[in-house]
Amino acid sequence: MSLPTEPAAPRADVRRWRRYLADERAEAAVYRNLAARRSGEEREILAALAEAEGRHEQHWIDLLGDDVGKPLRGSLRTRVLAVLAKRFGSVFVLALMQRAEDRSPYADDVDATARMAADERIHGEVVRGLANRGRKRLSGTFRAAVFGANDGLVSNLALIIGISASGADRHFVLLSGVAGLLAGALSMGAGEYVSVRSQRELLEASAPHPEAGSAVADLDVDANELALVYRARGMPEAEAGAHAAEVLSGIGERRPRTGSTPVTDENEAVGNGLSAAVSSFCFFASGAIIPVLPFLFGMQGWPAIAVAGTLVGLALLGTGAVVGVLSGASPAKRAFRQLAIGFGAAVVTYVLGLLFGTGSA
Repeated sequence: MSLPTEPAAPRADVRRWRRYLADERAEAAVYRNLAARRSGEEREILAALAEAEGRHEQHWIDLLGDDVGKPLRGSLRTRVLAVLAKRFGSVFVLALMQRAEDRSPYADDVDATARMAADERIHGEVVRGLANRGRKRLSGTFRAAVFGANDGLVSNLALIIGISASGADRHFVLLSGVAGLLAGALSMGAGEYVSVRSQRELLEASAPHPEAGSAVADLDVDANELALVYRARGMPEAEAGAHAAEVLSGIGERRPRTGSTPVTDENEAVGNGLSAAVSSFCFFASGAIIPVLPFLFGMQGWPAIAVAGTLVGLALLGTGAVVGVLSGASPAKRAFRQLAIGFGAAVVTYVLGLLFGTGSA
């Protein structure tokens, strides 16, 4: 007499489980590839994430049993991320993986355990933390790059539209576009350098004097102003007094602290003045050259304006999508927002130019 067998799972369930299995394998590959390009703590964290995806993979293998079949390929998005992680391992990949983890379907799937759904939610936070490290390293230069490119795109498009609509010949429009490119790029680079340097200097001015720590050892234990240092930096009076007493009592055991703030970390977030200036110059120029291209290749009049507007629109969509990826938000939403803002600014600038006679013959 043969033993009763369990009824076969519905084919729809089998297909869904196999798709989940393929995605788990692909996501584990992403984390392994990212780990291979990291070292130290980040490598360990990514390797642990890959191991966790392996546990989820085993869950679907157990459910499928004999229906595992030939391994499927993961989703196109995840496979592309695995390739990018292997070759680049950048913050862009981490930002995309953050979105992938946040969109996990396990919370609404009866065949996924509550533990798996919780894992995916926590994985999203882990990846968010790793991505934030990269965002901080990029923030100063990246800000200058995005602002520079968008300023170049919008301002030079508005300039060229205004001059071209006035009936000026192609050479004059081209000369105006190149002049706008150089003037704007130099202005952006200089302004960004001054801005970043000024911010760094303000942060450095808030740091404790380098020789302040050496004076602590000679303070009178019973009558001293060390607690005032901590109070001046925002610590409550009682806590400041207790901390000052702790520092003085441990002078012989450890180096005293003077209540310094993490200026180094803040300076890293602000960025380097020279790199920000160079990035701002280059990206403004790369954005400003785009609306000039149709005139550079011999076009003129409204056909050239239409081509310039199309090229600028595509570039705005691209920069918006990049911002969306890095911020962990929807790339499409950020792209269209950037397009609307950019074209809106160009239209307003053009209309103001007409009012002041820029567009008149």
